[in-house]
Amino acid sequence: MTYDKRKDVDALIEHFWKRGYMTVSRKYGTYLPEPDKVGIYDVDVIARYNDSFAIGIVLNDEDFIDLNKTQNKIIYLSTRQTKFNGKRVALFIGVSLKNYKIAKSLLNTLPDEVKKNIRLIQIIDHQNPEQSLRRKNNNVLFS
Repeated sequence: MTYDKRKDVDALIEHFWKRGYMTVSRKYGTYLPEPDKVGIYDVDVIARYNDSFAIGIVLNDEDFIDLNKTQNKIIYLSTRQTKFNGKRVALFIGVSLKNYKIAKSLLNTLPDEVKKNIRLIQIIDHQNPEQSLRRKNNNVLFS
């Protein structure tokens, strides 16, 4: 099974859209520019809702190998504030279904001041492999 980070970023952006955010910059996009680094960390999405901003990152299996490094990244990104009005910037973290429990336990170890600014999102592949296999094996009714 190949890992496609572009699909994960697209799924994260869908969650932004459902909450009313407009995408300002994103990775792996065609028309929008790639986001700048926030400190020393790469981010996948920067979005905006009125005068509030949000940062989106996707954590994959490699990020859960060194939990201290990932925890420092989450703490740093979740404590960012806007330059002009000093509002806290929301952090959306997208994780796969198999890494969700690890990410949830990692977030539970953080201080409450940091946790209240973080939204953990499960990224689920919309294509069901069982259903697509059934469609391939099914005979064509109409030609």
